[in-house]
Amino acid sequence: MKILGIDPGSRICGYGVIETVDNSLKVIEYGVVKVNKKNDPLPNRLLEIYRRLSEVIKRTSPDIAAFESLFFSKNVQSLVKLSHARAVAVLAAVENDLHISEFTPREIKKSVSGNGNAGKEQVQFMVKTILSIKETPEFYDVTDALAVAICHSIRSDSKTKSVKSWKDFIEQNPDRVVK
Repeated sequence: MKILGIDPGSRICGYGVIETVDNSLKVIEYGVVKVNKKNDPLPNRLLEIYRRLSEVIKRTSPDIAAFESLFFSKNVQSLVKLSHARAVAVLAAVENDLHISEFTPREIKKSVSGNGNAGKEQVQFMVKTILSIKETPEFYDVTDALAVAICHSIRSDSKTKSVKSWKDFIEQNPDRVVK
């Protein structure tokens, strides 16, 4: 199964495509749609996000798109712009016949790091480790998008059971532990 993870933003939209292969995860492609043009109006940036994500979808042929659910922000303007960017990303996915899955920030962090309150650096480190990525992506948006895809893979795996400790996880999932 190929999973497209998307971390939407109105200036930088991260994406990552992974594939589950024989109980392991393989990176297909990742990057950002950077539309950080100062004088470019929001509608033009949204169109660019839509077009570029549609190209990624056509190029990589994912089976599903996974998103982080929106969270409340103190800055209403930022939340509105983020909502618009997320909407065009969802539209690109749905228009290309992808089902949508959605996870809370806490679920995503817990899935990749074991800690629902993990910081961006910890999530980035774990994503790089899980996917055997050597270089550090320039933007956290990339590793956040890959984390969403990893979360979907873990949450949709019917073999994954609820565990109370890392020891239990290792015992139940020896094939998922990198040595």
